[in-house]
Formats: sequence, structure tokens, C-alpha cells
Amino acid sequence: MFILCMIWGLQQVVLKAAAPDIAPLFQIALRSGIAALLVGMLMIFRGERLLLNDGTWRPGLLVGLLFALEFLFIGEGLRHTSASHVVVFLYTAPLFAALGLHVKLPVERLQLFQWLGILLAFAGIAIAFFGRGPASGGTLLNTQWGDFLALLAGIAWGATTVVIRCSRLSTASATQTLLYQLLGAFILLMPAAIGLGQSGFNSTPLAWGSLIFHSVVVSFASFLVWFWLLRKYIASRLGVFSFMTPLFGMGFGVWLLNETLEPSFFTGALFVLAGIILVSGYGWLKQILRGAALRT
Repeated sequence: MFILCMIWGLQQVVLKAAAPDIAPLFQIALRSGIAALLVGMLMIFRGERLLLNDGTWRPGLLVGLLFALEFLFIGEGLRHTSASHVVVFLYTAPLFAALGLHVKLPVERLQLFQWLGILLAFAGIAIAFFGRGPASGGTLLNTQWGDFLALLAGIAWGATTVVIRCSRLSTASATQTLLYQLLGAFILLMPAAIGLGQSGFNSTPLAWGSLIFHSVVVSFASFLVWFWLLRKYIASRLGVFSFMTPLFGMGFGVWLLNETLEPSFFTGALFVLAGIILVSGYGWLKQILRGAALRT
């Protein structure tokens, strides 16, 4: 999870850095198609078959749609706001996943401590969203629109987690689950990129390096590991580590893109991260406190 969070924190920054040569939406569509080919080749190598008669195709279509929406919002959000802001709002996903799983799965019912974390996180979202000025070169309304799109991406990701955990996909292979999402993203986002006039490609080392990084490392390797983890561990327990991703994203954004972090946004981000820890790390914190009580 530590390595995954570092990779995911970097991906929005790389998308933003390569945007002058290849639009984020077009890059996401291309990387999804390339990664889908890699996943398909891996399934052939392993002798796996895409089973459409095992009850996974309906939730597969749904997660494909949600995955495409998530990255549509990310791609458009990066055109209006900074990568640092996108990564913070995107990684509110564990909060929305926890709310959805609270309704769907008895084992993941939220406790009072976790509800306090959700209130804290949403207070942080409000502070980060409203208590800030515009990004450099843009208007406040334009920047807030980008932030809102990033928040919608977080909601879509959270909903994807809920569908995977509460459907036949929870027992499907990681490759099959990932293939549904990558195909959905490619099929839906490629026409969107072309229709929005964002299909230009300036062949530079940065553009190719970004495309390779996102296709092989992010969309292929890291997502396979993520879906494998989702089948092995409780989603909310995994989410406790996700607080590292916004920290990496903000750090990479400041370091590589010279982005500035307004005091109000930084304060709101800390509130969000604290809320995520309380919500996703409740079981982990409870075990630590119980162990400390037994030792005393």
C-alpha cells in the first residue's frame, strides 16, 4: 500500500506535467487501452478466460462505467485546478466507500468514532474548497469547478469499491475485474477525448514517458495489486493507508510543478486526512488501544 500510494500520488502530477503535449483525458483513454491489452495478454499467459456466464458481467459493466466517469472527472479537473488539489479531493474516495459499505455490508458498519471522522473530513473538504483563492492563471470559479470535478472522481472511485465488494466481482480474479474497468474507460473516454477536441499528441520524451508510466506502472501493475488487496483485506482497513497518497501528491506537486499550497487548503487537507484515518483506521486503532490496555 505504501508503494501504491506513492505511485498514485505521482500519477496526477505526471498527467498535469505532460498536459501541454497530450491532454489528460486522451492520455487516460490511451493508457486504459494499452493496459487492457497487457491484462488480456497476462490472462492468456496464465490460461485464464473472461467468464461472462459467472454473473460478473453486469457489475463488470457498472464498474467499467464508474471507472470511466472517475477518470473523465480527473482529466477535466486537471484542466482547471492544480494536481495537488486533484489528488486531495480524489482521495476522499475511502470516505464514500465507507458510507456505501456501511449500508451494504454488516461487517463494515460505521461506529460512532468513524462518524466523527466523516464529519471531520467533510469539514476539511469545505475548508479546502471554499477557503482558498484561484490557481495561478485562473479564476476562482474555474478553480473551484476543477476541485468539484476531482471530488466527483472520488465519489465515483468510492462507488466502484462498493460495487466490487458487494457483487460477484468480490470473488472474481483481479485480472478480470481490472479488464472490465480498463475496457470501459477506453471505450467511453476515447470518443469523449475526440469529441472534446483533446486528441492531439505532441511526440516528446515527456509525453511518451508519461504514457508508458501510466499504461504499465499505474493502470496495469498498480491496479492489479489494488484489486488483489481488495479481495484479501477489509476495504476500510486498506483505506487507512490511503492518507499517504494526498501527502505524496501534494509533495510531488510542489516539488515537480512548483505548485503553491494555500494555508486554508493545507488546513482543509489535514482535516480530510485525519478524518480518513479515523474512518478507515478504526479497526486498526481499536486493536492498538486494546493491546495497550492488555499490556497494562
